[in-house]
Amino acid sequence: MLTIDPESGLIREARQVPSPNQDERPKACEPELIVIHGISLPPGEFGGPWIDALFTNCLDSQQHPCFHEVARMEVSSHLMIRRDGELVQYVSLWKRAWHAGQSCHEGRERCNDFSVGIELEGTDDVPYTDEQYDVLYKTIVGLRKSIPSLSGAPVVGHSDISPGRKTDPGPLFDWTRLRKDLDDRNETQLG
Repeated sequence: MLTIDPESGLIREARQVPSPNQDERPKACEPELIVIHGISLPPGEFGGPWIDALFTNCLDSQQHPCFHEVARMEVSSHLMIRRDGELVQYVSLWKRAWHAGQSCHEGRERCNDFSVGIELEGTDDVPYTDEQYDVLYKTIVGLRKSIPSLSGAPVVGHSDISPGRKTDPGPLFDWTRLRKDLDDRNETQLG
């Protein structure tokens, strides 16, 4: 179970790496959606400091050719789950992280306003790890139990809210496994 500080919106069990790429949610707007993403830097490589550096605007464009196109992007996510299951938090759950970009869920645009973004370290063409699924399950259940507006919140992929623009978490993400884990404990509501 996650321990979320009600004042700060920080998760005690997560490694904290504060990102400047955040702001206030719109007035009277609470998180009501959970968005799953996939990320790796450089593409297809895992581990290392590069995702933390990207989300904190410290990515050195000279370190890899692909960093030139992303180094100046101001992006973040609330949470990330590394390949080994480590949970990292970049943005308070009460703030708006800049993870979804142009997006729409059930006719409602600007998903950053009302969602929690969870990155999984991975790519579209490499399966995610058992440790990631275990931590993802615990994180979703913890968010739903701790934050009233997320109770029963839908869980969607970035590709669902930005079709044609984004593909993550990718075709190898096991929605059936996540659905079964949540169903077994009456925590479902994906999509």
